[in-house]
Amino acid sequence: MTHYVDSEVGRLGTVLLHRPGPELARLTPRNNNTLLFDAIPWVARAQDEHDAFAAQLTAHGVEVLYLGQLLAETLEVPDGRQELTRLVLADRRLGDSLRQRVADHLAQLDPVALAGVLIAGLAHEELRPTAGRSAGLVYMLMDRHDFVIDPLPNLLFTRDSAVWIRDRVAVTSLAMPARRRETTLTDAIYRHHPRFAGTELVYQPSLEHLEGGDILSLAPGVLAVGVGERTTPAGAERLARRVLAAELPGGPLAHTVLAVPIAQQRATMHLDTVCTMVDVDAVLMYPNLADSLLAYTIVAGADGEPRVTGPTPFLRAAADAMGIDELRVIDTGLDPVTAEREQWDDGNNTLAIAPRLCVAYERNTETNEQLESAGIELIRIAGSELGSGRGGPRCMSCPISRAPLRP
Repeated sequence: MTHYVDSEVGRLGTVLLHRPGPELARLTPRNNNTLLFDAIPWVARAQDEHDAFAAQLTAHGVEVLYLGQLLAETLEVPDGRQELTRLVLADRRLGDSLRQRVADHLAQLDPVALAGVLIAGLAHEELRPTAGRSAGLVYMLMDRHDFVIDPLPNLLFTRDSAVWIRDRVAVTSLAMPARRRETTLTDAIYRHHPRFAGTELVYQPSLEHLEGGDILSLAPGVLAVGVGERTTPAGAERLARRVLAAELPGGPLAHTVLAVPIAQQRATMHLDTVCTMVDVDAVLMYPNLADSLLAYTIVAGADGEPRVTGPTPFLRAAADAMGIDELRVIDTGLDPVTAEREQWDDGNNTLAIAPRLCVAYERNTETNEQLESAGIELIRIAGSELGSGRGGPRCMSCPISRAPLRP
């Protein structure tokens, strides 16, 4: 299989999604904040909305892969199953007695059922008793509503746990405790699933915190990395070191990385919540930050060490790195009030299927008007329930192949 992504807007060929399932039903008023959801979604409606999203992608010629299916197929590979089971059992909260009971429980599951548990978690009351084996103190002191294995409702946002950079994949290192196990699944898929045999990883979950929503492929060889609530400066530097040093035929994996500090607040958790590309030379951008966003430019020095300059206004630094006169900017909303509201509703978080063809939430009417006035064709999708985890079409999709753009 050929997997290759060198931009945000090249014609989309293959994308990885995760259809929401039982893990969303695990959200309650007791745990939704811990699991990073602002509201408790209506699961059936969220599934309908996601199915409509996937259907639009398929109708436009995009191959849709589902994370749950890939995970089940990965668990058919003995090394993949052993690795993921071992990682779950390594949870220090379990204790020896409960750990053995969980091991016994997981060993009885077929790959599809095991994939379901790794995604939706295992509740206290769902753990099968093991004949002749003590429940143990940890299990006895747990509340009946507690989880032995936590659910992963944020797995919906497949962009965050991995990003393809040309023909290599960066499996990221998620900062929030509720999400860290997501990357163990993604990492195993890319290393053990037959479809991805031979794929080289340019980043791993054991490294400094770095999240996929903070990584934009502005142009071939040019990456922007948001630094803020989820991605640390050390994570941005580590990625820069790796992509600048990775040699491919014709040059390095990337020649320029822009580190972009972003405000650390709920509505701007990732760079792609304030800025996404909709054309080869156009970005949709939250106007409250457009003029103040800065970037530090990182390139390889003569000695091979990264050289950092700046800061420079982000739009200027991006245009210079991309080799164009300027980036066209399309604002979210029509005025400061609607811009702020539609920023919260993920108005900036669009997914480009091709240059000037994007998927956007239908509810952001003012932003969508701005896009269409600028010549961007829109595919509108419903997102009243999907958006309850604070993510839009870009967050919910991990492109695996796009048609290459020429520098």
